[in-house]
Amino acid sequence: MCAVRVMNPAPIDSLDVRIRRAIAEKRLLEIRYKNAVRLAEPHDYGVIDGRERLLVFQLRGPDSGKGAVGWRLLDVDKIERCVVTDQTFAGSRGQAHQRHYQWDTLHARVR
Repeated sequence: MCAVRVMNPAPIDSLDVRIRRAIAEKRLLEIRYKNAVRLAEPHDYGVIDGRERLLVFQLRGPDSGKGAVGWRLLDVDKIERCVVTDQTFAGSRGQAHQRHYQWDTLHARVR
């Protein structure tokens, strides 16, 4: 008799599922990251140098010397909280940001 091993899928409300949903539905994320709450458009989600990363366009959050608004590359494992909001955004902001990162694996990209 042959045994079948079933892999457990990601929990229905896992961080991975929330990020993928937000990208697919073009919904803003409210993210707590490095003890600060940010409102951001999720654009790319994948792996760079073996680490899960999320490229966002931050609309509101800490200044950090770069200004409060702009592109941020976040370490997914450092996201403390992530809420998919009801607010939507138009989609891709063009291709300029995509040339700056070499993704090992790209899980999702906004269109």
